[in-house]
Amino acid sequence: MNPLVRRTVIVCALIGLASASTSTYVHYQLVQDPAYTSFCDVNEGVSCTRVYQSRFGTVGDVPVALLGAFWFGLVLFLTVAAGRGSAALTENVGSYLLVLSTFGLAMVLFLGYESVAVLGIVCLLCVAVYASVVGIFIASSAIPAGRLLSLPRRVVDDFGRLVRTPTAFAVLVSYVVLMLVVGMGFLVEPTNAFPPTVSAANSESATSAGAGESEFERFWNAEPRVELPVPREGAKVLILKFNDYQCPSCAQSHFLYEPILARYESSHPGAVRQVSLDYPLDPECNEHTPRGGHMGACEAAVAVRLARRDGRDAQMARWLYENQETMSLETVRQGLVDVAGMTDFDELYEATLNDVKGDIELGNLIDIDATPTFVINGVTVKGGLRPELLETAIALELDRVSDDSGAE
Repeated sequence: MNPLVRRTVIVCALIGLASASTSTYVHYQLVQDPAYTSFCDVNEGVSCTRVYQSRFGTVGDVPVALLGAFWFGLVLFLTVAAGRGSAALTENVGSYLLVLSTFGLAMVLFLGYESVAVLGIVCLLCVAVYASVVGIFIASSAIPAGRLLSLPRRVVDDFGRLVRTPTAFAVLVSYVVLMLVVGMGFLVEPTNAFPPTVSAANSESATSAGAGESEFERFWNAEPRVELPVPREGAKVLILKFNDYQCPSCAQSHFLYEPILARYESSHPGAVRQVSLDYPLDPECNEHTPRGGHMGACEAAVAVRLARRDGRDAQMARWLYENQETMSLETVRQGLVDVAGMTDFDELYEATLNDVKGDIELGNLIDIDATPTFVINGVTVKGGLRPELLETAIALELDRVSDDSGAE
């Protein structure tokens, strides 16, 4: 392999690996805190986190960035090994890099198109990854490659040589294990999802028992309150959730908060009411998100409202949350048929969409810029609270309302 080509591939792989690893870290922060803002979130049109939270940011629950980090690590390993390994490996590495870089180029072209053309968002870390892949593809094209038909046999032969080289084999296995461990971390439900608006240090005292007013209670009582024209229907605690059915954090909050609200309904019937208000990040119906990336969120909001006619809105909402990755007009329409048995989606769409726009205007009164946004008895919380702190907030509000009633 030409030394210049080899150095070019190594440099591109290192830049790509660093960018993909940083992207994975940012994605992990988003899993832990949906309100997290990264250094590469410049504005609405230049944002890494908005791309990572879109349906193109993960495969299953594993970030695409982590798969990219693995890809760059493999390219780096092969290129370095080619300079120090056997003559056979050095001869074969051109074919390996050609196949890997061709696949990588196809993926970044697809992801780049979806990011810019479909989502309308530029992700700076993604651009660094794309440029690195293109650089590796161009450089690998200059490396002589053997016949691709014999590639499987050569892979088996080279793997046998790798096993007989303890150091190289240990490095490769360690790297694969590391990637698997990190990947599994994204498949395990976070235990500290939805940090509060207050700091982590304050949140510790917020949940600790003890005399006097906790830090969280001081924070909560000091927050300004807004009144929105949504009926309480006798509830002492009114929780408004501005929601997008295609938003991963909205789905996460739904499943985390559902058992808490169910417990309060059992212990305090009618005292705590949650109202889900539509704020789809889709420019089709929400002109305040011209570059919103959730193409299908307007249709999803309409489907839930239509299902509500037969009391199937909760089931429809759950279906949408569980099928976010494949959400489209066609899947939403079919989901409404499957869940609620309704076939008049198209006929009622425009009229129902006007109701969705009413919720959007309500959200614009408090300048919503992300979903979910909660308003709990007038206190605005972007992203949400950790489950235990939601329970604390509800308890505080129940006590406050009871004290106010007693004072009267």
